[in-house]
Amino acid sequence: MTLHVQKSFSEQTDHAGKLYLVGTPIGNLEDMTFRAIKTLQSCDIIAAEDTRQTRKLLTHFEITPSMLFSYHEHNKSASGPELIRYIIEGKNLALVSDAGLPAISDPGSDLVKLAIEAGITVIPIPGPNAALSALIVSGLPTERFTFGGFLPREKKDMRKVLESFNESNGTLLFYESPHRIRKTLMHLEEILGDRSIVLARELTKRHEEFVRGNLRECIEWLEQHPPLGEYCLLVEGIREEERKAEREAWWQVLSLEEHVAHYENEGNSRKDAMKKTAGDRGLTKRDVYNALIE
Repeated sequence: MTLHVQKSFSEQTDHAGKLYLVGTPIGNLEDMTFRAIKTLQSCDIIAAEDTRQTRKLLTHFEITPSMLFSYHEHNKSASGPELIRYIIEGKNLALVSDAGLPAISDPGSDLVKLAIEAGITVIPIPGPNAALSALIVSGLPTERFTFGGFLPREKKDMRKVLESFNESNGTLLFYESPHRIRKTLMHLEEILGDRSIVLARELTKRHEEFVRGNLRECIEWLEQHPPLGEYCLLVEGIREEERKAEREAWWQVLSLEEHVAHYENEGNSRKDAMKKTAGDRGLTKRDVYNALIE
């Protein structure tokens, strides 16, 4: 990979335009920032995930762009290069999503990648984000967290994703639609166990709601209260006692040499096998090495 350094946008002197990623409200229009309004007013082109939704926002703030361009998951292959061409020709482009920060669970990240490859300056215009807004009021740990976006629809694919997160002791953040939420919670309970969870919906809107409990309680809640609106799911990370139990479960019957051999048979080097063994047993790699050469 070639090193790429982007200077402050105020230092740029080239004649190409710039790509602005503009955060927009996730529900309450009063969350729109002055800088976001100014940026949308000044850009030549606004690219939107859903132009109908964005027109409502622009109308509210009396913004009339020269061009309102559709850019979404289904047309990104064709639209992305065309938008980059406009920027190279000198036009400033603002990218917005339906709500919140662009490039989070939408194809904005693909456009950013194309822009960087073309040497275009990419400038963030901060704004609301549903997942982080839900996290800070969830009551779950905020020191570490993992954002998983939308989980796969198929249970086997969902299991694979969740198992990759299973060692994380930070809070897990997901998005989910109302028609899938209950089924997803049932899969979470089966795969992760009955952890604490927060269901957040209608954030910043009149009917904002947070449901806090364990997975079983929240599943039962949804049986009595039909889901409405998009949800943010915040799931408790693995507890230390769970992590320790999982770590110790399978290797207890193995000798230290057998434990290292197990990892070598999986294709790890001797050094990495000793490192993994040390991690399982709560030892240092030197402890394992010294024990093996005795």
